[in-house]
Amino acid sequence: MKEPVFKGSCTAIVTPFDEHGIDYERLAKNLAFQYENGTAAVVVCGTTGENATLSNDEYLELVRFTIRENAGRMKVIVGVGSNNTLTALKRAEYAHAMGADAILMVTPYYNKSTQKGIVEHFSFVADRVQIPMILYNVPGRTGIGLKAETCAILAEHPNIVGIKEASGDIALAAKIRSLCGDELFLWSGNDDCTLPLMSLGALGVISVASNIVPGAVAKLCELCLNGAFEEATKLYTKYAALISALFIETNPIPVKAAMHLMGIDSGILRLPLVEISPESRGTLVSAMREAGIPV
Repeated sequence: MKEPVFKGSCTAIVTPFDEHGIDYERLAKNLAFQYENGTAAVVVCGTTGENATLSNDEYLELVRFTIRENAGRMKVIVGVGSNNTLTALKRAEYAHAMGADAILMVTPYYNKSTQKGIVEHFSFVADRVQIPMILYNVPGRTGIGLKAETCAILAEHPNIVGIKEASGDIALAAKIRSLCGDELFLWSGNDDCTLPLMSLGALGVISVASNIVPGAVAKLCELCLNGAFEEATKLYTKYAALISALFIETNPIPVKAAMHLMGIDSGILRLPLVEISPESRGTLVSAMREAGIPV
């Protein structure tokens, strides 16, 4: 019987870059901030962590440091996705060797594989590494999405335990739940879909917003897991404008800006990402104040 990697809130944590590389002292503080505010898990080397701009050496050290610094306080999930299947396997092997709790693997981008190719891509890695794998469906970034029927095939693999569903398609999420049940645990991959997906049986969210309001996201998930959806709706409504503003420009541009506004050093962005525009910054500040966040 498969077991979920986590229940509740998982933070897709930012990578605090400086002009020399990665600011590990800042990262350690951010990890402590997450743990102290009820976060169940963190994803490192994900989209929000600007994984695409990491050198190979940075990737390896970031994984090693995060797992060591976390010291078992939260679950650590490592992003291993690549459009090169062998690269994904090497990353998965490294994550497993370092003691990660699970890996997060996105659909292969740019290559535009068929659904059959996607099955073989995920299965090739899952066959060779004994670590729980969470699929990551985000067609808005990769250009190709997982079909529910493909998920049902992949759910048969003992090492493939769940999916981060970030397509924004509630009907697709419902069909995945219908076809896969608890053979493929569901997590929301979008903060604005947490409430509806948890009403369908999702076990939580892999969140961007929890970089700045981890306690609120953890509480929202707790309420949903306990079936208190009326109270959860009220809590979500309080943060709805903020969640929208965090995606007013490409993630993680707004969330890093929000962290700076709160006095949390989130580091610089790496090209091709650039600082938030003045207009978007104004929208973000207004949303933060509406949510009761001092700016």
